[in-house]
Amino acid sequence: MLVPGMVYSHEHIPIDLSEVKHNEDCHLDSQDLVIDEFKDLYKKGVRNIIDMTNRGMGRDIPYAQKVAEKSGINIVQCTGFYQDAFLPVEVFRLSVNQLAEGMIKDIQVGIKGTNIKAGVIGEIATTQGKWMSGEEKVFDAAVIAAKETGCPISTHTSIGTLGHEQVNYFQRKHADLSKIVIGHVDLSADSEYVIDMLKSGINVEFDTIGKNNYLADSIRVQMLKDIEAAGYSDQVVMSMDITRKSHLKKNGGNGYAYLLDNFIPQLENAGISDKFINKMMIDNPQRIYGDFNA
Repeated sequence: MLVPGMVYSHEHIPIDLSEVKHNEDCHLDSQDLVIDEFKDLYKKGVRNIIDMTNRGMGRDIPYAQKVAEKSGINIVQCTGFYQDAFLPVEVFRLSVNQLAEGMIKDIQVGIKGTNIKAGVIGEIATTQGKWMSGEEKVFDAAVIAAKETGCPISTHTSIGTLGHEQVNYFQRKHADLSKIVIGHVDLSADSEYVIDMLKSGINVEFDTIGKNNYLADSIRVQMLKDIEAAGYSDQVVMSMDITRKSHLKKNGGNGYAYLLDNFIPQLENAGISDKFINKMMIDNPQRIYGDFNA
């Protein structure tokens, strides 16, 4: 599912959360601007982007494929469902097994009648500080689909909460922790909290890089320094989770290249090794996502 080169492990090509959030900025539909930014990423060595936009989030396969074709970047699509507030009615109407069957079809046959197969189950989500019943149903279906297909799973934690609970859930379900990524853990702002998760063998994602309104990047840098010192450099991936029009460079935001142009130099200046940086951008995502082929 991946080609050789750097990987942004958690992005959104199109996404539409505007109805629930009552904010048109949350409808990322600026296709030409995204293509321009992706062309720049390609020049910098990025070859893969995992599009975490799933059912109920405005997933649009032809739209994403046009971005891939125009930019040259390989875009990996997801299957699954997001957070409780965004769950479509089918999550509540169908059984866990039926939801799993839908995910398996996306992975093995193709998404929405296309020949584009999902390469990740994600971003499946929990709400901030609580795990809603619909979300648990999605997690149950995701584990069934992952065991059936070997497809990796990527999760959403809200402001880093319930990360340990997600790890414990996957342990109880005897899921393959080496193929699971717990997302947004940087927002916990707590190195030990994340390191305790890594001790299980699961992977984590620092994927809100540049969102200094949530957390200063300097804290993310220190957390990654702590993780490298603790010996868990094989279990971390990185991304930016761009979701809004205002996040794009021409609209005054950081843009997708901020991770490469700004954040990685911060890591280097802090003494984080090039080896760890390369693992987060190449080796680790290639291990987690690259050898999966439905």
